[in-house]
Amino acid sequence: GETGVQGIQGVDGKQGEKGEEGSKGEKGDLGPAGMMGPSGPKGVAGSKGSRGAPGKKGSRGPKGARGDTAKLLRSAFSAGLSKPFPPPNVPIRFDKILYNDQADYNPSTGKFNCSVPGAYVFAYHLTVRGRPARVSLVARSRKVAKARETLYGQEIDQASFLTILKLSAGDQVWLEVARDWNGVYVSAEDDSVFTGFLLYPD
Repeated sequence: GETGVQGIQGVDGKQGEKGEEGSKGEKGDLGPAGMMGPSGPKGVAGSKGSRGAPGKKGSRGPKGARGDTAKLLRSAFSAGLSKPFPPPNVPIRFDKILYNDQADYNPSTGKFNCSVPGAYVFAYHLTVRGRPARVSLVARSRKVAKARETLYGQEIDQASFLTILKLSAGDQVWLEVARDWNGVYVSAEDDSVFTGFLLYPD
């Protein structure tokens, strides 16, 4: 026969019993990051690592302050004679000062007074005229070097000498001529000069 009319919906039944556990599903997506937790305790120091490669050269630092410079020791003189034929056996007084900035040479006595111990160079260039000249370089009251120039009549010549002496503070050096050998000459066109200077200090 024909299908009958649908009946009235029935009342919901009671919940059935728990079924068996199904198979494990696939891994889900990563959830959002949680809040940072508190710092943990400090760990034990590890062993010392190997030495690293050298770093790059740093930039040049600023220029430092100027240091103290040692005081330069000086002593020098050069003096000429103003009158010819000086008296013998006494220091020749070269009283025409050419250089004497340290005042170690005394033109009134003709003596050089050593103020800086060390090695000194002494030299003279003398004009000799008409009579012989025997010249001595005296240091510490001792004749350490002697030279002579023999002339007669109106002849004119030059006598030169140079030496190095080691001096102590207070030592004196001068030139002198012997008796009857004092032909050391000077004029408007001829000079006689005595020179000395410190080569290096002790």
